[in-house]
Amino acid sequence: MSVRPRVMATLDGYAVEGGFDRTGEPATCYSPTIALGRHAGPGDACALWSDYETVLDLAPTLGLHGVRLSIEWARIEPRRGEVNDEALARYRAVATHARSVGLRVSVALIDAAWPAWLGLEAWLLPWVEPYVVEHARRLVEALGAAVDGVVVFADGPGIVARGFVTGAAPPWRRRAVADAASATEQIRRIESTLCADDLVGPLVVARSRTLSLTRPIHELSSELADAGVDEVYLRSLVGGFGPTGSPVGLVSRDARGWRVSASDQLRALWA
Repeated sequence: MSVRPRVMATLDGYAVEGGFDRTGEPATCYSPTIALGRHAGPGDACALWSDYETVLDLAPTLGLHGVRLSIEWARIEPRRGEVNDEALARYRAVATHARSVGLRVSVALIDAAWPAWLGLEAWLLPWVEPYVVEHARRLVEALGAAVDGVVVFADGPGIVARGFVTGAAPPWRRRAVADAASATEQIRRIESTLCADDLVGPLVVARSRTLSLTRPIHELSSELADAGVDEVYLRSLVGGFGPTGSPVGLVSRDARGWRVSASDQLRALWA
């Protein structure tokens, strides 16, 4: 008997929280090109760092099983060895609130933006792996029972493709085939290490898929019916800003505040 996957929405921290890559703010791998004016940063984004609870309250009305929160490493550890305990506590409060309204909570440890101090070529550098493991264990210990699942890389193949093949994201290189292969191997090795970790491993979501809400309805319907994954992530609960922002979201903000904006036809896909 096939089991339909849990349908969850993403909240992609870098694109929705606000407060990155400006003077005095946590710096990510995008900070050099933002400083050079090659693209806009997230700025204040959707200001969800102080208002996550408002949008999380809307998620159950959509019929979603839960959310996947991207925990921004640059906010947790803006400089190597300097851990922001207040940021950890805030993420725990957000996850706890999500659980309190009936949502399952998975967290993405690494998304499209990583701390500037890791370097643009982070996924080629062997010394990065133990830092990722340290970061993962720190988060699982800090978030505790507020989290149901862990996704190590929100989109490992995308990091490689955009960074080393198309040149659309850090480290901004094109057709670097050999380095793309090396980065893919390191990402796989990190995932394997964390799957075997006694603290993180039991929480790792091994089978998942992220779907863009810009895809045609019939394609989304087919993907959502796939029993080959445990969790399907709709990107995103809230559309974001900056180089990693999603163009659409299931909820949006107008003059009256946050409201559900997903169509009835879309919501019927997982009802």
